[in-house]
Amino acid sequence: MPTLTDIGTLITRDPNLRNGIPIIAGTATSVQRIAALYKQGNSAEEIAVDLDHLTLAQVYAALTYYQANKAEIEADLAVEQAEYEHLAALHSQKTPEII
Repeated sequence: MPTLTDIGTLITRDPNLRNGIPIIAGTATSVQRIAALYKQGNSAEEIAVDLDHLTLAQVYAALTYYQANKAEIEADLAVEQAEYEHLAALHSQKTPEII
């Protein structure tokens, strides 16, 4: 008889890990990362191949979590994008011009 996995155990949140963002249990991979890759047009299968430390079931669990909690994950992605843009702007201001 095959081993059954409770899909509720595939995603976890712990305030002591990655500031409490939802991650794939047993990894440091966030649901946000999977959602971002998916939104870039990658299929679940492609994500599982690219992130070969994850199983296809883990990727689908992350995508399911994303769909069920879309507002939360989209807000987190927006904050992450704003932080990236802020740091990029700071970096471009500090880059010396080449004469």
